[in-house]
Amino acid sequence: MFQIIWIVIVGAILGVIAKMLLPGKQAIPFWLTIICGMLGALLGNAVAGWIGVRHTSGIDWIRHLLQLIGAVVVVAAGSAVWPAIRGKNKNVDTTRV
Repeated sequence: MFQIIWIVIVGAILGVIAKMLLPGKQAIPFWLTIICGMLGALLGNAVAGWIGVRHTSGIDWIRHLLQLIGAVVVVAAGSAVWPAIRGKNKNVDTTRV
């Protein structure tokens, strides 16, 4: 249970930092920011494993940097896709049956 809480906290932190690093306003809700941060952390961990720096002694600065880069990429993608997804829901005509 503690791991799930930790994943959500790290996702929120990475997502918020990624939004601050990206230029302009990212019009995505906070829950999507958290999910993007969590996915960015997973992406960064995968890349760290591929290049062989996932487990190092001390603080894993390279892995953390890769997680942040992953979060920036995923938040940018999410903020680009979110208006189209949200727009589809608004354009549904529920008056015609």
